[in-house]
Amino acid sequence: MLKHKNDEIILILTFLLLVSNICWLMSQKRVQECNTNSRVKKNVQVFLLAGQSNMAGRGGVIRKIVGGNVTKVWNGFVPQECKPNQKIIRFNAAQKWEEAHEPLNYGIDCLASCGLGPGMAFANEILKRDSNFGVIGLVPCARGGTGLFKWRRGSLPYDELVKRAKLAEKDGGIIRGLLWYHGESDVKGGDGYRDYKINLEKFIHDLRSDLNSPNLPILQVVLPYPKKPFKGPYIEEVRTAQLAINISNVIKIDAKGLEIGPDGIHLTTPAQVQLGHMFAHAFLSLINFTSSNTFSFYKFFHIFS
Repeated sequence: MLKHKNDEIILILTFLLLVSNICWLMSQKRVQECNTNSRVKKNVQVFLLAGQSNMAGRGGVIRKIVGGNVTKVWNGFVPQECKPNQKIIRFNAAQKWEEAHEPLNYGIDCLASCGLGPGMAFANEILKRDSNFGVIGLVPCARGGTGLFKWRRGSLPYDELVKRAKLAEKDGGIIRGLLWYHGESDVKGGDGYRDYKINLEKFIHDLRSDLNSPNLPILQVVLPYPKKPFKGPYIEEVRTAQLAINISNVIKIDAKGLEIGPDGIHLTTPAQVQLGHMFAHAFLSLINFTSSNTFSFYKFFHIFS
């Protein structure tokens, strides 16, 4: 009798496991992921997004009291320029392609505090300007609070960037460039600002070497000036170092003038949209052989407003 009872329990558990697996396989997210990956075979135009929290995205992140504690959460607002597009996909934290959506960096370095960054605005603007550009694959790799010393070979952020980049191109993707926004930590203090130019140049050369892409286009943001309450006593040193980078196929995008939120360092949602458009036009100017290698908010506003 006991044996038959055990057999019944095993049979029921097996049936429930089967049902559970079927439900998971038929779930909207799983079906979407499978459909997306089945389309991703070759010629995906891959862009890496790395750096600190402004690249990860803090647009629309607000302070909220939850259970008596102050926490940071995203307000959920997605402007039209950042809406999903079937021709824009994202390499998620599980290293699978899926339809891209905000918050783009979710699961990489943040959860509830992940907000809106420049990636979706960038991709949508590329497709708006060139409808034949193809499928754009965004690979978020940004990590907030990481000084430049944490983007050296052997460090987690750097090694994950290289790993995710190689996996993203494994099925025929073509890495077209790196979008880089960094420096917020190094303006605050420590010794990072002293050798910032040397270390940034090394990062660029190492990344190109490790990805076997000696001419990889790099779109490098030059930090905007912070405001109170953020303290960045070494902003001039870091900006000077960033502006002094003179390497082939590195386009500098000066974010000076973009709107900064109440914390004094993170870009607002409208500013992230503007930055995304600046990234797009800088990249298009690079592949169209435009002579300038520095792109500023003021130049962008004058030309495209």
